[in-house]
Amino acid sequence: MSDRRSLEAVASVVETYFEGLHHSDTDRLRRVFHPLAQYVTVSDGTLLHRDMNTYFDVVDHRPSPASRGESRTDEIVSIEFAGPATARVNLRCSIASRHFIDFLSLIYIEDRWQIISKVFHFSEEVH
Repeated sequence: MSDRRSLEAVASVVETYFEGLHHSDTDRLRRVFHPLAQYVTVSDGTLLHRDMNTYFDVVDHRPSPASRGESRTDEIVSIEFAGPATARVNLRCSIASRHFIDFLSLIYIEDRWQIISKVFHFSEEVH
């Protein structure tokens, strides 16, 4: 896969990820996360680690930002490649009053790019 095609393919995965978050759509999220992917944060000082089924259950049970009329504020900050089958994406997005900085690690496996880990930090906006 050429560098340009890889960049476009990774950006497309991230766009599906953003859409999945905005609509709380785990069908979209399942398309971009590898089934063994990890979800990790220590934003409040304690380790929060979820497997994909646990993470998807949380997403399935929350009102979507779209249903609450929230605007999308997501952006890709950077995409880096460590080789032909490994990439990292730094991005920002918001859900309700939480502002997220995500580091997504992606692998190219089974003829497509998939997120294998989501390590993130969030801050809470105080009103």
